[in-house]
Amino acid sequence: MRRLIHLMLSPSCRLARLMVAEKRVACDPVMSDNPKQSMPVFQDMDGTCAEGVWAILDHLEHHYPDHPLAPADDAARLGCLRWVDWAMGPFHEQVTQRIVYEKAAPRFTGAAFSRAPDMNVIRSGREELKAALKAIGAAAESNGNLACRETTLGDLAVAAHLSALDYFGEVPWTDFPAAAEWYVRMKSRPSFRSLLADRVPGQPPVSHYAELDF
Repeated sequence: MRRLIHLMLSPSCRLARLMVAEKRVACDPVMSDNPKQSMPVFQDMDGTCAEGVWAILDHLEHHYPDHPLAPADDAARLGCLRWVDWAMGPFHEQVTQRIVYEKAAPRFTGAAFSRAPDMNVIRSGREELKAALKAIGAAAESNGNLACRETTLGDLAVAAHLSALDYFGEVPWTDFPAAAEWYVRMKSRPSFRSLLADRVPGQPPVSHYAELDF
C-alpha cells in the first residue's frame, strides 16, 4: 500500500495530500510521530520513497501522468508556477508562519520552535493576509481560477495554506468575497475531503471549517 507520511497543519504536507488526491492515487495517509524528519514523505508501491513536496510532485507527474497538475499551455503553466512559488515562499513566510506556526503545536507543523503565541507576530501576519486575499480574489475574478480557468497546482498550493489558516478561523472571508468564492470551489473538490476531516487533539477547528459554504 502506498503511504503518505505527513504533519496535519504543515502547508507543504497539505499540498502533498491534495496532489495525491487530485492524481486519484490510492494512498494511506499516516501522521508522522517525528516532526523533525523531512516532511512530507511519499512511499510508493515499488518501495520508492520521495521526501519533500517537490520530490513528491516530480514523482507523481512522472509516474502518474493522468490528471496533470500543471496546464499544458505555456503561459498558463508559467502563471501556475508563479502562484506556487508565491504560496510556498512569500505567503508562507509572511502569513502562514506568523499565524499558523504561532498557534499550532510544532508537532503538527514541523516548526523548529515552541513557545507561547506572540500576538504582535500574529497581527503582522493578519495584515499581510489581507493584501494576499485581495490579490487572490482579483486573480480568481479575472481568470476563473488563479492562473487560468482550470484548477492547477497553483490553486492547490494557495488553498493548502489557506486551509491551515482557516482551521483557526483566521481568514476574514466576509471582507474578501471574491477570494471566498474561489476557496469555496476549492474546498468543494473531492481532494479536500481529508483536509476538512482533520482534527487536532485538544484544538478543534472553527465551526465553519468543514462546511462547503460560509
